Amino acid sequence: MKRRQFLIGAAAVGLGAWWLKPGDRGAPHNDYFSNLQSTLQSLGAGRPLLIIDRQRLAANCERLIENLPAGKAFRIVAKSLPSLALIREVMALTGSQRLMTFHQPFMNALAAAEPGADLLLGKPMPVAAAAQFYAELEPDNGFDPAAQVQWLIDSLARLEQYLALAQSLQQRFRISIEIDVGLHRGGLRQAEDIDSLLNLIRQHPQHLQLAGLMGYDAHVGKMPGFIESTETSLRKSNAIYQSFVDRIRNQHSDLWRDDLILNGAGSPTIRLHDESSPLNEVSAGSCLVKGTDFDLPLLEDFQPAAFIATPVLKKLDGLTMPGPLPIGSLWQSWDPNRATTLFIYGGKWMAKPESPAGLSENSLYGSSSNQMMLNGSASQQLSVDDWIFLRPTQSEAVLLQFGDLLALDGQRQAQWWPPLDAGHGR
Repeated sequence: MKRRQFLIGAAAVGLGAWWLKPGDRGAPHNDYFSNLQSTLQSLGAGRPLLIIDRQRLAANCERLIENLPAGKAFRIVAKSLPSLALIREVMALTGSQRLMTFHQPFMNALAAAEPGADLLLGKPMPVAAAAQFYAELEPDNGFDPAAQVQWLIDSLARLEQYLALAQSLQQRFRISIEIDVGLHRGGLRQAEDIDSLLNLIRQHPQHLQLAGLMGYDAHVGKMPGFIESTETSLRKSNAIYQSFVDRIRNQHSDLWRDDLILNGAGSPTIRLHDESSPLNEVSAGSCLVKGTDFDLPLLEDFQPAAFIATPVLKKLDGLTMPGPLPIGSLWQSWDPNRATTLFIYGGKWMAKPESPAGLSENSLYGSSSNQMMLNGSASQQLSVDDWIFLRPTQSEAVLLQFGDLLALDGQRQAQWWPPLDAGHGR
């Protein structure tokens, strides 16, 4: 190779490397997070907290209700909002007393605290969990499980177990049947599969009553468009659901009632169900606090309303990595977003750094639930005892990890909302 060609090639490589070199993505807290930080400092907080922005929560509830098609009721997914005070706030904002619950201790807590609530199970529970619910049910508080609980059943064998429990308790169970509308996570797949369950219900009217159907369509819109479009996936899902409705109407008309609950949807699909959908009830919860998993085009106008806040414990200039090799200094020289090292109080949450902008985890150093490392640039202007904010990826597990939730209104007035008791140790 000629010298001139070599120099031109070297220059091209250098130019390409310069082009690929990361720019500084850092910035200080914006006004929103600066105000949050000031509030935390005024409260004298010194530990990781889970913040609920009540103003944003209210706006999200308003958007959801405004977009509900006519004739479709709304059911609150309680597992996504696992605090009694938070659930009550959403009940007041949406006007719904319908709750979907997924955990027996939460069921008992909700039945005790909200005796007017209607509870639909979001997954089929072991019959032992149902027995425990009745054993722990507070008597004489006005909650009537025969009218206010819908047990979800996914097979004839499970229905037979629930029938035996109902008989032993001398109770009547309202039964909702789980159908598989394409997610393939369980439930009945063919409309004719429902016949044996309905026949058993028909034979035991004193202990079993058909309450409705539930079909979860979380798969809709998840597949790449070149495999199947959202429109096609939704159409297929709704057709499966409608086949079960038609089967009950035509083959089991004596069990059909106009007040049967036809439940489905979820935060990612709730806005896809218009008047043509077979559903008469849609469920959601996660979109109201909007973790990062719900940053979807259909939910673009919903605002994040839940944040993890945690103090900066240590700030180090540069990026010093363990070991004999100068990996940290080389990495820092290449990427200005690795020029500062922060160790925070806690970590390893299902969450992503949100503010100040440009913070990132360090995959080589590893994650820690005690003092997690984050890297950034000088542009973040952070100091020890300042606060950083992360967005949970989801809410149902993360909101249970911080003790009382810090609920802030538009004036930054604080309330402490205890999480629901998960029933550990029972």
